[in-house]
Amino acid sequence: MAESGALLHVTDADFDQQILKSEVPALVDFWAAWCGPCRTVGPVVEELAGEYKDKVKVAKLNVDDNKQTPSKYGVKGIPTLILFKNGQVVDQIVGAVPKNKIKDMLDKVS
Repeated sequence: MAESGALLHVTDADFDQQILKSEVPALVDFWAAWCGPCRTVGPVVEELAGEYKDKVKVAKLNVDDNKQTPSKYGVKGIPTLILFKNGQVVDQIVGAVPKNKIKDMLDKVS
């Protein structure tokens, strides 16, 4: 858990339980430590985890440590942000984007 207490770190092993079975919409940041744009988006995702903590579950998944889940969802470029609701993909953004673009996506489901 991040310092904010709102950001989750998920793995292939707990993805279904944490994200697909979540009672609230869930945003997953697919990232890697070596990825520059991922490091740009990371702090924004962390801020949003705090801002939306009661409405949207926000999680990060390291694509280097977890190969199954990114492959299952066709993640080719990172960072990729995928928004899930009731176990289904409802939206996604690829690449580093401004915070307001991510907020617009979250506001549609929260």
